[in-house]
Amino acid sequence: MFGFGKKKTLQDDKTLYAPLAGEVIELEKVSDPVFAKKIMGDGYAVQPTSDKIFAPVSAKVALVQGHALGFVRADGLEVLLHVGIDTVSLNGAPFNFKVKVGDIVDGGEEVGTVDWTKVEAAGLEKTTMVIFTNTADKLNSFDVNYGVAAAGAQVGGASVK
Repeated sequence: MFGFGKKKTLQDDKTLYAPLAGEVIELEKVSDPVFAKKIMGDGYAVQPTSDKIFAPVSAKVALVQGHALGFVRADGLEVLLHVGIDTVSLNGAPFNFKVKVGDIVDGGEEVGTVDWTKVEAAGLEKTTMVIFTNTADKLNSFDVNYGVAAAGAQVGGASVK
């Protein structure tokens, strides 16, 4: 099954990856104020042009919840991948994640797909956020190259305190 479940070693990788092909944008440009005001933490977002979802970091999968995946890097940085805005209301219908809690993934590795036609039919936005949920405790700094990126491509890096 896609190589997941095989014993991988958690890599201490500081790189950030594009979770989908599209335009990488500043978090402040996201229409949802919870994300734009960084209430859940700092990060970046993607205006997607593809339906394949990739791991934004090399990490252990800590959460698989319908519209979102949670990761914990080797250095303790917690990363939330929130696919679409208000997509929790779709009860997981448009999402097909290939990972489970406890899996170890490499940054830029395919972890699932999304059916954007279902998201759009519900009148919801496709903007996808990558949030460092323990920003205050753990994040030292991060750099992201904003602009068009290929799915799974390296877009920056993040360091911890």
